[in-house]
Amino acid sequence: MSDTFVVVGGDAAGMSAASKAKREDPEMDVVVFEKGEWVSYAACGMPYYVKGEVEDLNDLVTVTPEEFRDERDIDLRTGHEVIGIDPGAETVTVSGDGKTFEQPYDHLLIATGASAIEPPFDGLGLDGVFTIHAMDEADAIENYVAAHSPDSAAIVGGGYVGIEMVEALSAHGIDVHLYEMLPHVLQPFGEAVAEAVEDHLREQGVQLHLATAVSGFTGAERVERVTLDDESHPADIAIVGVGVESNTDLAADAGIELGETGAIATDEYGRTNYETIYAAGDCAEARHVVTGNSDHVPLALTANRAGRAIGQTVAGNPEQVGEIAGTAIVKAFDLGAARTGIVDEEQAREAGFDPVSMTISAPTRAHYYPGASELTVTLLADRDSGRLLGGSVVGQEGAKRIDTVATALTAGMTVTELRNADLAYAPPFSPVWDPILTAAKVLEGEVADE
Repeated sequence: MSDTFVVVGGDAAGMSAASKAKREDPEMDVVVFEKGEWVSYAACGMPYYVKGEVEDLNDLVTVTPEEFRDERDIDLRTGHEVIGIDPGAETVTVSGDGKTFEQPYDHLLIATGASAIEPPFDGLGLDGVFTIHAMDEADAIENYVAAHSPDSAAIVGGGYVGIEMVEALSAHGIDVHLYEMLPHVLQPFGEAVAEAVEDHLREQGVQLHLATAVSGFTGAERVERVTLDDESHPADIAIVGVGVESNTDLAADAGIELGETGAIATDEYGRTNYETIYAAGDCAEARHVVTGNSDHVPLALTANRAGRAIGQTVAGNPEQVGEIAGTAIVKAFDLGAARTGIVDEEQAREAGFDPVSMTISAPTRAHYYPGASELTVTLLADRDSGRLLGGSVVGQEGAKRIDTVATALTAGMTVTELRNADLAYAPPFSPVWDPILTAAKVLEGEVADE
């Protein structure tokens, strides 16, 4: 009799695991419960749907429910919510189609994702106030903009979502105000990136309100103003993008251990404290490649990769879920900004390193080749060992160069080893000394001087 693999959650981690398990063991019964109707969708593309660059919301769907069922032979049940887990009996309790039932499992994956944080703001329930973390929310924002043609917008939060939604709403001719309670936007990217992005946002006409706390929103039934401690500003639409929190209640109620980050604790194979229960995606921790400690960085590749590995493991060929470096990239109008590893010196000290950092600006192409622009690169290393700890980049082109730094982190390279990397050169693509190599060369000198 074949094993039954039950998956809770039908997005990146869940459907990657389900697909891989079924591909590795076609005889395995793979059952996926998803409480919503959308599965396997590209949440990162939602701001570009609101902007209008993605024409149809369905274009963000990678594989349709029908394809999972008919072509991959996966028992996918949308509109079904898992409301309980009994690790002792190895069953889950499911609510769907107007009834509640028990589903046994031999292996269980919790891939419940994360939800947008909703701060205790006044007026959060007003019409025109949105978070954006799910497909239905993106659709609601696009419909609201089309129906009401707002003149002014308040974006609360200067992280990935906030920056992307600033661009999305500006494309509709809306006067956009961005509110960030910290001193800079994109705080995890470092000061050099933040300042470059802030200058560029101002050039695009965005009004920045940094180190500014929002207290809520006011209006009759529809939002009309965003309120601060001692003043308020007009806002015909508001997007609250202050981060996400892992959906862990289901796991915690079943006695599944959470880690220090608040996400589900897992080992190198994605297992929880129960041998047959795994967790992956935005609800789960992963091991950081630089510190070796558990961390929680909810990003798409992390979820897809971990889900795929777990699918292979439950099919009988164990594979580790892989470590993370927190590599991320974001578009802010004409700028690209990216980061990986540890960028903040204080964070590096807390992790036990003695950090030294260097920021340089260098051309993205040969100086004589048309179209060159400046790329600002920050690298961080450990003084004693010379080990590379992280980096960030920002510029009008070349932000994907962060992948070189991420690869170096994964390999545990020193700054000298990165400086000696044999990167490609041709005038249309890079100067002889790529900006990453230049930054490594300069930082190597700083490390050597210590």
